[in-house]
Amino acid sequence: MIRFVAMAALLLLAACQQRPLTPAESAALAPRDARLAELYAGSCKACHTVPETRAPLAGDRTQWDPRWAKGEDVLLGEVQVGFGSMPAGGLCQGCSDQDLAALIRFMAGRE
Repeated sequence: MIRFVAMAALLLLAACQQRPLTPAESAALAPRDARLAELYAGSCKACHTVPETRAPLAGDRTQWDPRWAKGEDVLLGEVQVGFGSMPAGGLCQGCSDQDLAALIRFMAGRE
């Protein structure tokens, strides 16, 4: 129960934050859907919780809001073909376009 409350608090913090998340706060987040959480852990999390990769930290609206302003379709297109140092599909072999869109929404703090 305490773990659930802590996770809910982190999600709430991510949803209405006014400050950047720490890498530890970002790493503690996961999609609510078990299948998406597994896909996220197997592909996205390795870069999107580590500042040195220069990937926007998952759940950090201060990093994602400018990207989100480009539009969801643009972000999906960037993931599909690769963007910057991110390879095409984010190395998520089992991800459909719908999965990638859901993972983008989660990482952008819009799940």
